[in-house]
Amino acid sequence: MLPPPSAPSSPTTLLKRAERLAGQSLQQLADRYRLPLPVDNKKAKGWIGQLLEHCLGATAGSLAEPDFPQLGIELKTLPVNAKGVPQESTYISVVPLLELHQMTWRSSNVYKKLAKVLWVPIQSDPALAFAARKIGTPLLWSPTTEQEQALQADWEELSELICLGQLEAITAHHGRYLQIRPKGANAKSLCWAIGPDGEKIQTLPRGFYLRASFTAQLLKAYYLFA
Repeated sequence: MLPPPSAPSSPTTLLKRAERLAGQSLQQLADRYRLPLPVDNKKAKGWIGQLLEHCLGATAGSLAEPDFPQLGIELKTLPVNAKGVPQESTYISVVPLLELHQMTWRSSNVYKKLAKVLWVPIQSDPALAFAARKIGTPLLWSPTTEQEQALQADWEELSELICLGQLEAITAHHGRYLQIRPKGANAKSLCWAIGPDGEKIQTLPRGFYLRASFTAQLLKAYYLFA
């Protein structure tokens, strides 16, 4: 494995690095940095994120902060189909089930992760061999006032339900753009939360996710006007 480049010194430097990756296949990048392609397709998505972190000089690792902490920029890959439409929701952060009552929107990990995002589309058509899938043109994005207001409203609605012990009542239909979904390796990966009577209960970990409809809007606007 070749070492990654140094951490980017500015958003412009980071964007230029990402733009140089556009059009290259996963095989080309893996060969350049001498990284083996994953054998198990179930691990492929995580591997792509790690590959791009390596290529771009991300330093946060597994810490609960943006991937480029010195810039406050989060890196997110977007699997897209042949028409450039995102195919799935995007994981943002774990839901701190017992600590939400201590947080505001601006102090939440969701806000910190979404304040500045480098979106990198990745071809994900099942008919295309994994190694041949290419990196798309990146988008360095921050939410507009309207987008942030909508995300904040979703976060506050979901957080209130959790704080009131209504976690198990939350479904995929809650939230306009932001949703909560189970996030655990298996049914044995349990954590603590507040139950309907204020008691502590064990449940599956949850994650905050952005709906594909939201990221589709971002890409459509960007490629239409770029």
